Amino acid sequence: MKENPAKASKRFTNIPLPQTVVHYCEQFKVQHIVISAGSRNAPLTNGFVENPYFKTYSVVDERAAAFFGLGMAQQLKQPVALVCTSGSALLNYYPAVAEAYYSSIPLLIISADRMPHRIDIGDGQTIQQEGVFGPHLVGRSHLKPDVSHATDTLLESPLQTLLPQNADYKLVATIQDTHQQHNQAELHRVISLAIQKQGPVHLNVPMEEPLYGMSDLALDLPPVLLDEKPIEPLHFDALQKDWIQASKIMILVGVMAPDAENETLFDSLLKDPRIVLLTEKTSNINHPSAIHSIDCLMAPMELDNERFEKVFQPDLLISMGGMIVSKKIKAFLRKYPAKKHYHLDPLNAYDTFYYLNQHIKAPAITVLKSLIELVHNTVQADYQERVLHQYKSYLSRGESYLKRLPFSDLKVFSILFKKLPNSIHLQIANSSPIRYAQLFSLPKSITVNCNRGTSGIDGSTATAVGAAQIQKVPTLLITGDLSFFYDSNGLWNNYIPKDFRIIIINNQGGGIFRILPGEKDSTKYDTYFETIHQRSGRDLARTYGFSYRNVRSIIGLQWALKFFFKTSQRPKILEIQTPRKINDTILLNYFKAMVK
Repeated sequence: MKENPAKASKRFTNIPLPQTVVHYCEQFKVQHIVISAGSRNAPLTNGFVENPYFKTYSVVDERAAAFFGLGMAQQLKQPVALVCTSGSALLNYYPAVAEAYYSSIPLLIISADRMPHRIDIGDGQTIQQEGVFGPHLVGRSHLKPDVSHATDTLLESPLQTLLPQNADYKLVATIQDTHQQHNQAELHRVISLAIQKQGPVHLNVPMEEPLYGMSDLALDLPPVLLDEKPIEPLHFDALQKDWIQASKIMILVGVMAPDAENETLFDSLLKDPRIVLLTEKTSNINHPSAIHSIDCLMAPMELDNERFEKVFQPDLLISMGGMIVSKKIKAFLRKYPAKKHYHLDPLNAYDTFYYLNQHIKAPAITVLKSLIELVHNTVQADYQERVLHQYKSYLSRGESYLKRLPFSDLKVFSILFKKLPNSIHLQIANSSPIRYAQLFSLPKSITVNCNRGTSGIDGSTATAVGAAQIQKVPTLLITGDLSFFYDSNGLWNNYIPKDFRIIIINNQGGGIFRILPGEKDSTKYDTYFETIHQRSGRDLARTYGFSYRNVRSIIGLQWALKFFFKTSQRPKILEIQTPRKINDTILLNYFKAMVK
């Protein structure tokens, strides 16, 4: 292939395949590159670092690196690349890959690999890298290796099948050109899939030593014409018909990015008395006429009376956004099914309630705008009024209970959510924190994210640190103790902003298991379910350069929050030690208090 001296202002790896990978990333505007140290990926690392277009990050632990990249991609809605060496390094990406797949987050996984004839012969760091992520990808390609680089080394191996042993220069050039054309087409295809399908893709890049050579001359690679996603015609005649006829319409919103248009849209929608809007914290919709704390309606309703459950049962269910946190609304809609269920999303739909009629592949806002204009049944409807009245009645009764609570997880969240600054980005860890967060209101200006794709606790810290690289306002992570200690390597990097904040709710174990059925306070339960511990975040705070404070009382928490969000020269950790054994009872009694 020809070289282009016009690009001599940059430095390039002298191996064609990794140089081509770097070129395509630049052409597709994949600007953020998270690199984990290794030797086999040196050509990729050098190619990205030596190109001023890219913003590169060094994160040693591949599992943390993948969630760090996921946090950035979560905010950007554009692919972020992960670059690792060969072998077990790649496997550590898997938890974040699965999260990205189910959360529709675009990740570009670029793994270095040994040459094909080196696999499974007993060499170190050689595993079967092709297909390691199974079904959790929207695209993948095992790229063809170069034969023009280290040709003599290649021909020395009796196991290689890329070149005949008598290959001359002309044949090598012909095979190299065939591989190059294949790789360019694959790079275009796979990176396009990451963008169009908003999910993770995998490029496996086999390379032969020597790996560290650099050149001032670039390969003559073509500019890339970006594919435009075709606009599919909208077909939702059935939904329009059901919308007109329904007297009880429930709109349920899962994970969504903030959108200023939503507020105006729901202002118009909720003028219709047939509509009840249920939103979760991760929906980033905060409307005064919405049911924004779903479990504060569902839990007391379960205890109250079955008659209202029949009233609440919708004729038409419209869901939008990603995964739903509330187990109670899932259980309700399975027990009391709507007559019809439609999901609005350009990409994905899950049959969460077992009776999905149609996935309408369009932005939800586009579909809902068209529905608003339809003339509907003139029958008097009071669905919204009755549901909101019941919901507000439950909240009102629960408020007096909250005021007299002792220090506990529930009390901590009731205090925290009243004290949060307006201008922050909130990352919430899974398990108890996101479920408690569902129970309280937030200021409209606060955006919320949580890894709800797989709902794991394993990468919350690294995700939050990654998101903080993109967010223009300070990032706060609210996490549980197990999630924090599990992902402590998420802090092992040099990119934590001074205004980054972590609040750890430490109840000395997996407190959520105390709410679930099962034998409590036995050796087996304490060891294998609740996993009781006496760890503190103090030493980790010192290790990673955070200022640290520990509180164990309501007064201590209120005092600490006066200073926690103030400007500082170091990031901060606030660890809140709550009693271990009372949290489950206090939460369940909160819901009981709503029906008295």
